[in-house]
Amino acid sequence: MGKLTSTLWLILCVFSHPVLANSQYNMRKGVTDISNNVYQLHMTIFIICCVIGVIVFAIMFWALIHHRKSKGAIPAQFHESTKVEILWTAIPFVILIAMAVPATKTLIAMEDASKADLTIKITGSQWKWHYEYMGEDVEFYSILSTPQDEIANLADKNPNYLLEVDKPLVLPINQKVRFLMTSDDVIHSWWVPDFAVKKDANPGFINETWTNINEEGTYRGQCAELCGKDHGFMPVVVVAKSEADFKTWLADAKQAKQKAALADAALLDKTLPKEELMTLGEQVYMANCAACHQPTGMGLPGVFPALKGSPVVLGDIKDHIDIVIHGRPGTAMQAFAKQLSIKQLAAVITYKRNAWGNDTGDVIQPSEIQAALDAKVEAN
Repeated sequence: MGKLTSTLWLILCVFSHPVLANSQYNMRKGVTDISNNVYQLHMTIFIICCVIGVIVFAIMFWALIHHRKSKGAIPAQFHESTKVEILWTAIPFVILIAMAVPATKTLIAMEDASKADLTIKITGSQWKWHYEYMGEDVEFYSILSTPQDEIANLADKNPNYLLEVDKPLVLPINQKVRFLMTSDDVIHSWWVPDFAVKKDANPGFINETWTNINEEGTYRGQCAELCGKDHGFMPVVVVAKSEADFKTWLADAKQAKQKAALADAALLDKTLPKEELMTLGEQVYMANCAACHQPTGMGLPGVFPALKGSPVVLGDIKDHIDIVIHGRPGTAMQAFAKQLSIKQLAAVITYKRNAWGNDTGDVIQPSEIQAALDAKVEAN
């Protein structure tokens, strides 16, 4: 048994070595107390399982070798040993209790979202995240920013391929942040491994979870639910800042929203040239529309309609504007009224009506977008 004890000690030393914490084959310790607790729980149970496996197989092979028929071994004759029955029932019971106690504590802590310093509503939709800082009048959409050339294998892929967004979620460190999760369409799942946070976003329901980040930095995750053909194009990026830097960012975000509103108001009396709108429209289309309707405007037959030669795009301008800003219920066509500025909306509609050979010559102005938005408000 001396050799067995030495083997067990070696296994414990190997699996508890700090190098394993950084292994790409292991879980991450993460940057929150919960993620560290999950890691420690994982390693503890993993080591227990390894030790049990080594003991069982060591005894089994020892018995096979030392009690083989060629050595003249005679099998013992016994039946229904009460001591053995009690022993192999009690030992697993004690082991399970030893694993269940820390696991239960960790699970209870993971579900306790009370006494939060900040609450953020996260809404998933195909294929982007909407973040709303409750009570702060700050909200925005976070969309994949990987260039289409990389996706189409026309350019070298960068290290954060499909894990980069135009606007990351910004959070403070050393503060408890509560997340309210829901969805506009199908089931999504917001997952950031470094936080040990993975929670489903279900349409019609609100789930909650929380985090408290210990270190500044940029942390990446993904939608962990198969939510459609572009499921892999729905990353999560979180930037954790110091409390002072976060307050500054929040103030800047509020100021930027006010400036954007003033900029939109200033556009109402202007007539923008077609060339400017087409250039901006292409950028907006590639970032927000190309995933469904394809960069060529040909769509995906049977799934997403083509825009090239589309009766909607070539038809009445007011109907086209209405579909883009308000969406189409019962389909994957989202409402972009809150996602894009009136200039961006005017640009992308102008682009669609003049790209891919549509060539309607129509030039949509921001004032027309605002008029459609105002009409919807009055109708409601």
